[in-house]
Amino acid sequence: MNRYIPLSVFGTLVLSLLGCLGARRSQDLACGACRALVDELEWEVSQVDPKKTIQIGSFRINPDGSQSVSEVPYARSESHLTELLEKICEKMKEYGEKIDSHTHRKTYVRVLTRDGTKMDLSETKFNEDVTAELKFACESIAEEYEDELIEFFSHEADNVKDKLCSKRTDLCDHALRIPHDEL
Repeated sequence: MNRYIPLSVFGTLVLSLLGCLGARRSQDLACGACRALVDELEWEVSQVDPKKTIQIGSFRINPDGSQSVSEVPYARSESHLTELLEKICEKMKEYGEKIDSHTHRKTYVRVLTRDGTKMDLSETKFNEDVTAELKFACESIAEEYEDELIEFFSHEADNVKDKLCSKRTDLCDHALRIPHDEL
């Protein structure tokens, strides 16, 4: 009985394993970017004065002389959310990569507080490569899921990270193991 694995089978196994590791890395990055994006949007929305409003609707005069204009809270208006989505991924420079010692899964955590002081994150990798990858993933998610992000943030909702990053987009399906359902 031959106990050696033919080179072609061994090569296929190695390539398959590398593909799985690359897919897991990509999934960890996409999930981390989605969760960081939602965190940053929630923070930015919370910083707007709740009394601030914006007029939406048509500024045309209707045949009866009225206008179809209404006021909505500025923080959750489509124009404000669209503006935020254009620049929010710049915040990824304030995140680092952390690897779970048991699962070897990557997560992304803030390395700077909102006031700019560094946090003690000794086991966190923080460099240009990590932030560039995270920023690119964030921008891709913001572009691809812009409508969903605006939909979720235009109304106050609970557990936006779980609902958006897992249930709606499947970007974090591996991490939370939440069953799918229609939102």
